[in-house]
Amino acid sequence: MTTTTRSLPDAQFPDALIDRFQRRVDYLRLSVTDRCDFRCVYCMAEDMTFLPRREVLSLEELYEVARVFTGLGVGKIRLTGGEPLVRRGILELVQRLGQLPGLRELALTTNGSQLARMAPALREAGVNSVNISLDTLNPLRFRELTRSGDLDTVQRGIEAAVAAGFERIKLNAVILRGRNDSEVLDLVRYARGLSIDIAFIEEMPLGPIVEHDRGLSLASSDSLHREIDAAYPLRSEGDPRGSAGPARYFRMDDSPSRVGFISPHSNNFCHLCNRVRLTVSGRLLLCLGNEHSVDLRAVLRQSNYDSSQLAAAIIGAMDLKPERHHFGEEGASEIVRFMNMTGG
Repeated sequence: MTTTTRSLPDAQFPDALIDRFQRRVDYLRLSVTDRCDFRCVYCMAEDMTFLPRREVLSLEELYEVARVFTGLGVGKIRLTGGEPLVRRGILELVQRLGQLPGLRELALTTNGSQLARMAPALREAGVNSVNISLDTLNPLRFRELTRSGDLDTVQRGIEAAVAAGFERIKLNAVILRGRNDSEVLDLVRYARGLSIDIAFIEEMPLGPIVEHDRGLSLASSDSLHREIDAAYPLRSEGDPRGSAGPARYFRMDDSPSRVGFISPHSNNFCHLCNRVRLTVSGRLLLCLGNEHSVDLRAVLRQSNYDSSQLAAAIIGAMDLKPERHHFGEEGASEIVRFMNMTGG
């Protein structure tokens, strides 16, 4: 991709990304790869086919999308995957993103497998906050749920992230009934011991999973809240808009750690949605639970590409953003893309 001299000036259209429901989009989740070194049972199939290289956005294309989005008023970018830290050249991309004018937060979602060696460099390059997936503290269960991961490696990565001094660190735990639901309090205690946050996420119904029955394994946020509250009384942090994400956060009087709940099934949060996702193939997804999208790769790879064309495509996409998703509702269409293709 070659950018012409008629490039989009920084922050030219700071109020452009407002959808039909008057929600302002100021948060981009940017997938840098569909590949991952784990095969988590709720995220993807064990035998995966990944995108061929020609269909994957280059690092330069990813940077260009981020640059145009920040020029349109987006102040937060989260790098996702797959596992973003397995993408070759990721540190160079992070360094460039960290210098974008108008970007107030550069975040990362990771499985933690590469953090022990990369955490200091990521912090120095400009990453402010890190979300780390951790569903169990049992090594055998960890291997079972990830199909290939090593718990000790991930825990060393978490400790390295704490030592690196990120502004915010949060553990993300997907709880499956009958699999790891006995560890909820253990996970809270682990987060408290490190003085970091933890969020419990209801399983996202993305992709044709055959390893387990999602309906039977769903652990609702309300049931987890009651269990945690009985051991560590929780008080609401208030309006979730301040979190720039879908989690409802609660504090404990005796710890700086917060407990969050992300509840796509039991507590629809779409009225607060301020985010869009870009898959690594260049598909701009306007909603996690719908297929509304725009092909930005086609725009980027035009022979006469100009940044203003990309800006116009992004602005036009706001009219496609649906009011809400319909996870778990009767008659709702099935989302066949896996989470690694959606972008974490």
